[in-house]
Amino acid sequence: MREHRGVSREELQQSGLMAVAVLLVLGVAAAWSVLIPGVSAWENIIVAVIGSLRLTGPVAAAFAAWVAVRRRRGTGGRFLTTWQAVRAPLAVLVVAGGAFTATVLVLAIRIMINEQAGRLLPSGLVMGVAGLALYVVIGWVTGWLLPWTITPALAGLGCYGLFTGLAHGPSWADRLTPATREPYDLFQGLSAAAFADQTLWLLGISAALLLGWAAVVTRQALVLAAALLAVLAAGTGLARLFTESQPGSAQQVVYSCQEWPIMVCVHPGIHAGLPELGTAFIKIASRLAGTPGEFSRLEQRPRRDQAPLAPGTVPIHVDDLSTGFAEKAADEFVEGLGTKCEDTPASGYRDIVIAWLRGKPLPGGPLPEHQYAAAWFSGLTEDQRRDWLRLYYTDFTDCRLQNTHFGGQAGQTGPTVQPGQSGKTGQGAGGASITPVPQIPQAEPSHRAPGVAPSIPSAPPSASPSAPWKFSSGKPDANPSPRG
Repeated sequence: MREHRGVSREELQQSGLMAVAVLLVLGVAAAWSVLIPGVSAWENIIVAVIGSLRLTGPVAAAFAAWVAVRRRRGTGGRFLTTWQAVRAPLAVLVVAGGAFTATVLVLAIRIMINEQAGRLLPSGLVMGVAGLALYVVIGWVTGWLLPWTITPALAGLGCYGLFTGLAHGPSWADRLTPATREPYDLFQGLSAAAFADQTLWLLGISAALLLGWAAVVTRQALVLAAALLAVLAAGTGLARLFTESQPGSAQQVVYSCQEWPIMVCVHPGIHAGLPELGTAFIKIASRLAGTPGEFSRLEQRPRRDQAPLAPGTVPIHVDDLSTGFAEKAADEFVEGLGTKCEDTPASGYRDIVIAWLRGKPLPGGPLPEHQYAAAWFSGLTEDQRRDWLRLYYTDFTDCRLQNTHFGGQAGQTGPTVQPGQSGKTGQGAGGASITPVPQIPQAEPSHRAPGVAPSIPSAPPSASPSAPWKFSSGKPDANPSPRG
């Protein structure tokens, strides 16, 4: 068996194939964990393959250190030419780069089956290869300088700790690492210019380290001069990274919309979630009809975006399409209606209305009056509840609800019997014994005197021509028609 600088050619080939297999498996697994669930966008793939370097990078560094240790022992202090010195680390980089390319292909084949939004940025993939080169060079130099058996493990763990610390360190430190800025925002997109600057920095520092090591090993001034040029390139890329202006607003997005049963518009990368979002919000929209919170269009917006929207349009926030995403978006929207009541009696009354809007069981609440209010509210018909919300929507959003809004008397702390009601009791929310639901007066009040239970207008709202999905009876029309 022919020996080559302390390592047989057969051993090099076998170790190279094994390294490709390990890097490929780790790369696909790591990239899959970074993918935003349900998002069909090329930017999602780029962020995922770059994010896979968190695991594949340290493994590539450990492999490079292992080869460097074997190579250092095999040279026996003999003189090396420049090509002989850099050939082995370049071969390791080819192995690691091949595994990175295979990872990209696996993900691309999987997503090309479905329609993808956005565009594929080659500069992002090049930046990933440049980052992988930095891992390999660090591992190689470490293995050459410390030719110990434990060095490959030290190189891998050291790279993992170094780049993880930089990524979670100060805001400026993450620009030094081969990674995208987190959290990734679908609406912000990815910058080809930022990838180019980061590539220049990573390639520059990698070349500077490798050529600097080669200059020490070969003792050639020309190689040292090339290393200095690489330092200059790295400095240029670093300066451009730190002087790059931060994006001030989200990029323009051509929304994907669904017009029935309610107009819902989202980022094209998550268009698969439109049906579930429409189903989750249709009941909320019908119950808010006729109130100041009425809406006819849902539009996904970035969380930090405070730009005004057209009348009748409300923002929703959808981070991904993981299980229960529509329910989470609906819960967040309803919870955001008005002011939250922090540990006050009004919070119990607000929770009753929130639960009804979401179609959930009415909570009993911590106080007896909350239990009575839940029982009183549960005794109303769907039309009466909607009329009640139209009448007291401002009190609901401003956290001013009290027992008088739920059939109680001013200063009342427990259930009372309204005039005209029998003395029979029943089982209410939370297991408390309560009086039957009081008879609701049919005349709409103009001024309420203290201690008088609120009344509810009896006239149900008419359907709005601009929103045919609204209905006043609490049930959808038999043959609803989509919006034109």
